[in-house]
Amino acid sequence: MASPLNFCEIAATVRAKRERRKEARPGELLAAALDLFVEKGFAATRAEEVAKRAGVSKGTLFLYFSSKEELFKAVVRENISGRFGEWATELENYQGSSAELLRYCMLTWWGRVGSTKASGISKLMMSEAGNFPELAAFFQQEVIQPGDDLIRRILQRGVDSGEFRPIDMQYGVYAITAAMIFLTMWKHSKGACGDARLDLVPEEYIAVQVQTILHGISATPQVPLSN
Repeated sequence: MASPLNFCEIAATVRAKRERRKEARPGELLAAALDLFVEKGFAATRAEEVAKRAGVSKGTLFLYFSSKEELFKAVVRENISGRFGEWATELENYQGSSAELLRYCMLTWWGRVGSTKASGISKLMMSEAGNFPELAAFFQQEVIQPGDDLIRRILQRGVDSGEFRPIDMQYGVYAITAAMIFLTMWKHSKGACGDARLDLVPEEYIAVQVQTILHGISATPQVPLSN
């Protein structure tokens, strides 16, 4: 028969496990929600599905997140927008050239976001933004605008140092984001296409895109286009 001390130890262990489980639940719910949002889209994902995949009840989910919209926002912050502070610090501390920084930025984005399931959030927003204007505005404010600002700072760094010629910054940002959006769409659509010609190595694709972009914005004499 277990002694009172053993019962106390067992009870303490059970409480500790419950506390750890409770602390882990928000992360488990966010991981389950990310999986389902990317697999099914926002509209088709139901709260009870997220709860079931996370191994909790629907009521438990709503203890942490007041609605499916708030759950989606938390997923975006956990996987993308919550990391902009870290990325901005890296930009400030980068010691290399602006060309090297641009290459680093694009490769790092692919490694940390683009190659992960989180990049499917961008594809989701492109397809469903029109039906959920509040979420579209949230995504614009928390992801698109900070991302554009970060790229604009890299381009301006190059212009200020004389590496890049002055350009229209907004369209310069679009030139870079367009390349990355294509890579995101390729990742999340290639399986459905089934076309071997769509196979590509992301790092090689980025290297070519960087070279193409730099060729257009490097500080070299411009040759007028012939008519």
